[in-house]
Amino acid sequence: MCRLETYYDTMPRTQADVEDHGPFTLFVSRMPWPLYARPRLGHTDSFDVLDVTAVRRRLEELRQPVRFEWTHEAAPSLVEVMTEAGLSVERYPLLVLDELVPAEPPPGVRVRFMEAEDDALAAAVAAVDIGFSPGEGDDLSRRDELARNLPPGRLALIREHIRAGHQRWAVAEDASGPVAGGSYQPCDGVAELMGIATIPSRRQRGIGSAITAALSADALRHGVALVFLSAGSADAARIYERLGFRRVATACAAVLPSGPTASSGDGRQGSGDTR
Repeated sequence: MCRLETYYDTMPRTQADVEDHGPFTLFVSRMPWPLYARPRLGHTDSFDVLDVTAVRRRLEELRQPVRFEWTHEAAPSLVEVMTEAGLSVERYPLLVLDELVPAEPPPGVRVRFMEAEDDALAAAVAAVDIGFSPGEGDDLSRRDELARNLPPGRLALIREHIRAGHQRWAVAEDASGPVAGGSYQPCDGVAELMGIATIPSRRQRGIGSAITAALSADALRHGVALVFLSAGSADAARIYERLGFRRVATACAAVLPSGPTASSGDGRQGSGDTR
């Protein structure tokens, strides 16, 4: 658990300005997507509503979404404090890889890794976005429209992260192009799998499992000793367990009751659909 908590504190510092507020560390994003506040690394004392309120006011001052993240087992009192402070708490299974079980993509689908200048990157990002936020209309048409309209700054930053080695992106493609994607962020021998999602029309075929297995194997080949993820649901966690992951804890996120509870493939909050 110590290595995970260190990762949670270290990894966002490549993407954020850091502010300490009592028992919390606030990561003020320099990216086009927001980050969050977490309990300060090594903090072992209690928390109270005033601590939460101070960080919430700072986030509102910065015009950032109000979001706190933490590991329940490392700060078990925070659920009650966040609830008392008027925030809604979501819980996600936190899993680490024990021994990888290989998973191949179905016929007609290939999984590969993308370099920074890959022409398919925009469509892969769009496919992940659709996987996390299904909507009306044809998946493939929506994917292509989203890919054409991705903010240039967002795509440029993803390319920069890939180029710098801060992220590795995998894409699953069939004859139509990208239909699923995911990534991982390595740091000091630890890597988190993030944003693994498949467009709705291609689910229930094992594509997400193949992406997960490919990302995990690639991380291990590149010297990562600890691979982990936070699953979007208990059902997703069971699929990850079939791939060799083991649940070790619960990841928590607290937001305003009307606020977002899940992030897209750019942010660090976990993986949703592995089907």
